Amino acid sequence: MPSPPASRSACRTIGLFSIAATLLYASGAAARTDEVVDVIIRGGTIYDGGEGKPFVGDVAIRGDKIVHVGRPGTHSAARVIDAKGMIVAPGFIDPHTHADSFLRSPDKAVRINAAWLHQGVSTVMIGVDGNGTPDVAADSSKLAASGIGTNIVPFVGFGPVRQRVLDQDARPPTPGELDAMKALVAKGMCEGAVGLSTGLFYAPQSFATTAEVVAVAREAAIRGGIYDTHQRDESSYSIGLLGSVNEAIDIGKQAEMPVHFAHLKALGVDVHGQAAAVIAAIDAARAAGVEVTADQYPWLASGSNLDASLLPRWAVDGGGEALLKRLDEPATLARIRAEMQDNMRRRGGAGALLLIAQGFPWTGKTLAQVADEWKLDSRDAALRIIRHSLEAKSRGQKGGGTAVASFNMAQADVDLLMQQPWMVTSSDGSDGHPRMFATFPEKYLRYVRERKVISLRTFIRQSTGRTADIYKLDRRGYLRPGYFADVVVLDPTGYAPRADYVRPRELSVGVQSLFINGALALDDGQATGVIAGRALLRPRPVGCAGKD
Repeated sequence: MPSPPASRSACRTIGLFSIAATLLYASGAAARTDEVVDVIIRGGTIYDGGEGKPFVGDVAIRGDKIVHVGRPGTHSAARVIDAKGMIVAPGFIDPHTHADSFLRSPDKAVRINAAWLHQGVSTVMIGVDGNGTPDVAADSSKLAASGIGTNIVPFVGFGPVRQRVLDQDARPPTPGELDAMKALVAKGMCEGAVGLSTGLFYAPQSFATTAEVVAVAREAAIRGGIYDTHQRDESSYSIGLLGSVNEAIDIGKQAEMPVHFAHLKALGVDVHGQAAAVIAAIDAARAAGVEVTADQYPWLASGSNLDASLLPRWAVDGGGEALLKRLDEPATLARIRAEMQDNMRRRGGAGALLLIAQGFPWTGKTLAQVADEWKLDSRDAALRIIRHSLEAKSRGQKGGGTAVASFNMAQADVDLLMQQPWMVTSSDGSDGHPRMFATFPEKYLRYVRERKVISLRTFIRQSTGRTADIYKLDRRGYLRPGYFADVVVLDPTGYAPRADYVRPRELSVGVQSLFINGALALDDGQATGVIAGRALLRPRPVGCAGKD
């Protein structure tokens, strides 16, 4: 028998209680005000990571937790930071990074992850684009034990999973091989990964069918994971941008899991102006009950390499050695060159490809400039650089040199995507591109202050609470009592990028203080050298062997 409806008086009482509780939280009166704490951040304009309006108040920290957010209390502290005129917010969360060169460095001074600290970032995702190891526990333990400056959140990646079973081969797995791949994903999820990451644009992941990806992704889904994808085509390389968006959504539907688009964009002249159609497809999926979100960086140039940008996918079947053999076969080389021409057109031509790998004779030049210097067709100049990298690797030397910044996005598409309620900020930070050192302040300066594409509150929300909600991070992304003390204090007039395409490794400025798990990582704009980052592994989910 259904319960009788609550009386009007009872409803009024409950409503008044809820309003009072909300006011107590906002004012900080719900927190004790006679505590001794470690730090008080006093008098700043607080953006708590949520949808609410900012307010002036204090944030108090004890240990690794926030204990008070709101109006000034009677706390006493060993350290008081005067934040008058400053913005106080949760530490920023970067959901798509390539921070390995920092986090895995043998040098502790590098492992503080300064490029991200100086942007106000306290947490980074690793293993993106399908590159995360399935050995999540061992890898995370090693990173945490070595000491890292920011928190990390790992993915299990489709790339290492597929390569461990199928190597670089462009073929479907046998039933037994598919089971082996599924077991590796289950292992990564049970060891604490936040979800499955794919990079279906990149070989050998690009060789997988939709059905194969669904079968593997389901192992992450049943363990509570998210499907995070560098989708198969952001342009017109294969199935097209809209076909690729629909494929990713369909994978989420079939696997029954949330879908997150990494660095969502309309890449190249063939798809400029299609942002509205992408948004319509995502909105329709969300209306139908599929959890779909995305991240984006605020740059008009993407970052990739010459191999992925220009070579046809069939040419890299089997890996680097197989590619070198194909380049030595005149008929095959002619076919490769022919297909490279259209790929270069998609990217805006050789003049739109800036070579950004550090320490090479071509660093900082466009492919067109290098081709002119070498008196070569631009395709042949690209192939010379690619061959140089492959041959160095075959000799056991460090390869590289193929990284490019590709100027291929339309400003109107970037603006429109940024304004969506399911969008968050990411850097896709990679060596040689200024987005590694400057994404968050670039977005703040260009899109909030100068061009007013989004509001300051939206910028904070897209950098903190919304991201934490998407990935279900435990007590991160908000300034609330009981949450972990990841807190940034930044100067609203001085927060700015310094890195650009010519000098991509300049540290950003304007972050006055940054706390990570209650430890002061930046003080008065300078790195303290404190190593306070943690591996944020998910609790062991249902569906794993042992205790659930």
